Amino acid sequence: MSRPTVRGVTDADLPAVASIFAHYVVHTATTFEEEPPTRAAWAHKRDDIAARRLPFLVAETEGQIAGYAYAAAWRDKRSYRYTAEDTVYVAPGSTGRGLGRLLLEAVIQECSRAGIRQLIAVIADSPASAALHQACGFAEAGRLQSVGFKHGRWIDTLLMQRPLGAEGSAAAQGSADAGGSIPATCEQNL
Repeated sequence: MSRPTVRGVTDADLPAVASIFAHYVVHTATTFEEEPPTRAAWAHKRDDIAARRLPFLVAETEGQIAGYAYAAAWRDKRSYRYTAEDTVYVAPGSTGRGLGRLLLEAVIQECSRAGIRQLIAVIADSPASAALHQACGFAEAGRLQSVGFKHGRWIDTLLMQRPLGAEGSAAAQGSADAGGSIPATCEQNL
């Protein structure tokens, strides 16, 4: 298998992005969406993310889109403008190959460049996603219990948070001073 390429999403990538997400919508509780978004909805999301100067990336392997990740506004209120929420999905046949880590690391770097100070992850029903985020320097910020109902069961969401920029460096230093560690990049921890 060739080395994956991470790059910005293009219009031509949106059908693959939609297909990857549709799998998770239909077969899992990792998203609370119950109907897969249309290609038009994905184009609107891409345009909104671009207007905010945030990353929307894909991982391409052997000419195929094998995963995607983006950062979107955490909330629409102006005071949250330096906080974003990340999203990472890998095609079902491409999991376990490090693509999620590659995509999340790229989103972290691009968010730092864009001036984002806090990156939030909202994780439902995915221990693998929680482990990935922890490996990339996110810390648990809280848990919302039984906030989603899908596939006949109540689902919690885990909130994780990672400071970026100078604040992220200070947090990592403070943690190291206290005997802990927050990795600067995912690769350092995995």
